[in-house]
Amino acid sequence: MSYAVRFYSRSGNTKKVADAIAEAVGVSAVSVDSNESAITEKVDVLFIGGALYAYGIDDKLKSYLDTLSSDKVGKAVLFSTSWLSKHALDLMRKSLEGKGITVESETCYLKSKAVDSSLEDVKKFAKKF
Repeated sequence: MSYAVRFYSRSGNTKKVADAIAEAVGVSAVSVDSNESAITEKVDVLFIGGALYAYGIDDKLKSYLDTLSSDKVGKAVLFSTSWLSKHALDLMRKSLEGKGITVESETCYLKSKAVDSSLEDVKKFAKKF
């Protein structure tokens, strides 16, 4: 099984979750605005995360989602952090499913203040896949 972890984080909370997922599955977490973020070889599971900013996901994450294709991603698993809403998960799901990428129904969402105390649970979540 091959894995990749991609994320976009402004405050650092989503990065902490991405790093915990990456540690659990034995890969590196890569920010979508990094030169190394492209998925160049097929991955079975892509963990992809971001947060809600002013009722939408960041343009960098939107642009990255546009580069993904079903021939390179077996399925996507979504994660998000925010102060108020899980809506980023819905926006990422809609974008990925619109490209024909299967998105796992189970997601990982943490309120920002709970991130540091929940990282072991995040690792358990990641190991399910």
